[in-house]
Amino acid sequence: MTTPRRALIVIDVQNEYVTGDLPIEYPDVQTSLANIGRAIDAARAADVPVVVVQHLSTPTSPLFARGSAGAELHSVVASRPHDHLVEKSQASSFAGTDLADWLAARNIDTLTVTGYMTHNCDASTTNHAYHMGLAVEFLHDATGSVPYENSAGFASAKDIHHAFSVVLQSNFAAVASTDEWLAALKNGTALQKDNIYASNQKARARRGAA
Repeated sequence: MTTPRRALIVIDVQNEYVTGDLPIEYPDVQTSLANIGRAIDAARAADVPVVVVQHLSTPTSPLFARGSAGAELHSVVASRPHDHLVEKSQASSFAGTDLADWLAARNIDTLTVTGYMTHNCDASTTNHAYHMGLAVEFLHDATGSVPYENSAGFASAKDIHHAFSVVLQSNFAAVASTDEWLAALKNGTALQKDNIYASNQKARARRGAA
């Protein structure tokens, strides 16, 4: 098996999600921040390039307004070196940015996703990378969600994060803990994702056994 040529992407780890108006609720934000820091440190030690992504909106936006404290990178990321900074205004880190070209120039074939939010920018970036032909790894304890309520109903942060993690593992990404990723990084091995058919068969078997 060929050793993955990884890049670690750290998506939107900004104050808005910690002390601002869109606080991450699940997993606990302090846990995910600590794991993000561990992942960055391990990537640097292993010569894996680190891409930091920062979401910026117009100065009048209620979230991530350019120049606001909420839009600033959180200290866990700001205090650590990185290899490339991407500024974005859409959910996918590839949309309207140079990320695809930057990864291609370095022959990256595997993108490890950390940061926020699981169901929005992480999922959009993951799906975009998948359709570009990249292998994707998603660190479920170095990411996180917020709750939503709208005309379609209510969903807790835990339910959103869990559902998206399961769906990603079924097709789009290898979902793993930070510890599992650190072991794979050390061993030079790839993390394994599932597939739609197997994931559905397991769920049907569980229901049948109930």
